[in-house]
Amino acid sequence: MPHRPFPPRRPPWWPDDEPWPPMGPPRMRAWHKMRGRFFWRLGGLFALLSMFAVGGCSLAFWLAFAGAERFHIPRGAVPFLGFSSFVIVVMAFTLIGRALRRTALPVDDLMEAAGRVEAGDYTARVAERGPREVRALTRAFNDMTERLQKNEEQRRNLLADVTHELRTPLTVVQGNLEALLDGVYPSDEAHLSPILEETRVLSRLIDDLRTLALAESGALKLQREQTDLEVLMNEAVASFQAQADAIGVELSLSVADLPLLDVDPVRVREVLANLIANALRYTPRGGKIQVTGAAAEKGVAISIRDTGSGIAPEDLPHIFDRFYKSADSRGTGLGLTIAKNLVAAHGGDITAESDGTPGRGTTIRFTLPVET
Repeated sequence: MPHRPFPPRRPPWWPDDEPWPPMGPPRMRAWHKMRGRFFWRLGGLFALLSMFAVGGCSLAFWLAFAGAERFHIPRGAVPFLGFSSFVIVVMAFTLIGRALRRTALPVDDLMEAAGRVEAGDYTARVAERGPREVRALTRAFNDMTERLQKNEEQRRNLLADVTHELRTPLTVVQGNLEALLDGVYPSDEAHLSPILEETRVLSRLIDDLRTLALAESGALKLQREQTDLEVLMNEAVASFQAQADAIGVELSLSVADLPLLDVDPVRVREVLANLIANALRYTPRGGKIQVTGAAAEKGVAISIRDTGSGIAPEDLPHIFDRFYKSADSRGTGLGLTIAKNLVAAHGGDITAESDGTPGRGTTIRFTLPVET
């Protein structure tokens, strides 16, 4: 956005105790001072170059007159040499001025935009113009501010989502406790159990947020060790077997010749737990969930296939996004995001396949490389 100077006169509505033109917040004033010093130095450089240009052309003019007789230059050509020297001076001034202007104006735009970014305005963008190097710098600046703007939007969305997710269990806990204290509910297991369950929901949400924050910031430390994935997958499936039997879902496991991998077994089991729990959540009674593990080209491929309701085509590209939930979702929207980040931390990849047809379900597949 180009800089628009303030009008020279103070508007009648402007407060008397505030200076005109406004200088903005203190940080912006510092940027204005820095811009002023930069252009003073640029002006000094222009003056120095001009002095060299004038001195050089004057020397050439003097040599032309002094050497006219020595080199037998006709007298009529001397004025032409003087005029040529004058033209060279004018051209030198013009070229220097254009070069400085081409460099100074984009730098001025960059400095003004940098001041806006420091003040918290991440929408600042700079038009690409000037020399190639300055255009490259401008492009990098615009890319930086675009990422800052996206990060700020994600931060605000995360804060709003966390607030929303925390509000529901806290409301349940508060309402039940107030009812118990007021004597509306008796202090029995039937009324205390929901409170305990909501505190567990809060605990899981806090743990998920901590894991997600560590993974997305790159601060998650993996405790790698040689792991037998077949044993790990058997344990993960066995932990959900009772829940699957209770809701009438067939949960099965198929593995074949899996090599030992140098992975964090706790984190890999967490990925499996998130994916199996998600499949159980959307598979109706009488459905099936198949967990499969097989050796891949450069590692191991693990898939979890269910016969649930499937994922709508418009939701499929976003299921790994933080807090993204479809209309019929009953989770927090963090499980698949955490699974994706944990797989990526191991150097692997995770994908989802579904055509949205009920009964054909969803297949989520992730790979773990042998070497990372």
